[in-house]
Amino acid sequence: MTTPAAAAPMNIWNVHWDLDVAQCPCDVHFVEWLEAEGLSGKRVFHFGTGGHHYVGLRCAEPALACTVLGITASPPEYESFVTLATANPALTKSYSAYFGDIYTSNPRLLPRFDIVTLFHACEFRTPANDAYGALTDREVMDLFTAQTDAGGYLLFYTGSFAYASAEPLIADWAAAGLVEELAPFRTLRIFRKRG
Repeated sequence: MTTPAAAAPMNIWNVHWDLDVAQCPCDVHFVEWLEAEGLSGKRVFHFGTGGHHYVGLRCAEPALACTVLGITASPPEYESFVTLATANPALTKSYSAYFGDIYTSNPRLLPRFDIVTLFHACEFRTPANDAYGALTDREVMDLFTAQTDAGGYLLFYTGSFAYASAEPLIADWAAAGLVEELAPFRTLRIFRKRG
């Protein structure tokens, strides 16, 4: 068996993010939006689990009954998921998180989704990702749009520290005509994929 050549190390976020609604309410607002819209039983992709795993935990509750696949580039956040799953294995029937760089996402490894959260667009992409051929933020938007079924939703967080960088990319992405923008919900911009 041949071992792949050594490459540049992954660009990671080596921080454990606890739930801080005053500073970053997007996950809470997302669950409130699901509740307000009466959306349940949906397949969700969640970019940035946080060490709190709020979206995965809340979506597992019977009232929402959503399945969530979350990604984190934070080793401490992934370790907190392993601890959570070990203590509560039934949770893994509806929530799984994986460690990785969203910018190396491969559609052949991903299922189809009804809802995709791209709350952290433009926050973590740096020149370090270029060393291993990572996607751009716009390419990530396109990839996850393709993975979302018609009538599904893609959401962005206007309170992100990188939203000023993401906003023109979102405008360009939306102008391609694959999505329509709906009314916002609190700090969230919401798009529906056209049929």
